[in-house]
Amino acid sequence: MNQKEFLETVLPFKDKVFRLAKRLLVSSDEAEDATQELYFKLWKNKSKIEGYDNVEAYAMMMTKNYCLDQLKSKRASNMTLVHSNYKDESSSTLETNVEFKDSASIIKRMMNDLPEKQRTIIQLRDVENYEYHEIGKIMDMEPTAIRVALSRARKTLRENFIKKQNYGIG
Repeated sequence: MNQKEFLETVLPFKDKVFRLAKRLLVSSDEAEDATQELYFKLWKNKSKIEGYDNVEAYAMMMTKNYCLDQLKSKRASNMTLVHSNYKDESSSTLETNVEFKDSASIIKRMMNDLPEKQRTIIQLRDVENYEYHEIGKIMDMEPTAIRVALSRARKTLRENFIKKQNYGIG
C-alpha cells in the first residue's frame, strides 16, 4: 500500500476519530495527539490494513483503546460529549436558539452521569451515526447488548430531562 492509497483509505474518517478522542479525553490537544498517534500506528501497520473488512471500525476501536489507556494512566474521570451545532436558520428565533442550546447543555451534563459504556455507545450511535455492528466491533460487544445499553441510556436521559423540565410545575 503506497501513501496515496493509505490516505484515500484512512482520511475520510479522520474527523470521527478526532471527535471520539475528544469525547473521551476532553482536551482538544490530547485528542489531536491521540489522532496523530493513531494515524502513525496505522501507517506503521499499513500492510495489515488491506486485510480488514472495515478499516474505520478498526481505527475507532484503536482510538477507543488508546484513549482509555491514556485516561487510566492519568486517572482522569471527566468525559464530555462533543455535540453537533445543528441550527435551522430559516425558522429559528433567538428564543428557540437559546432553548435549544440550554437543552443541549442539560443533556450534555446528564450524559456525564451515565456509565462509561453507555456514554461511549450514545456517542458512537447518536452523534457519530455508526451502525450497531460497527459499534459492536469497536466496543467488542454483541449488537443485542449494544441495543440494550443504548435503550437504557436513552431512557435515563429522557426521564432525567423530563424531570428537569418539569421541576417546579404542579
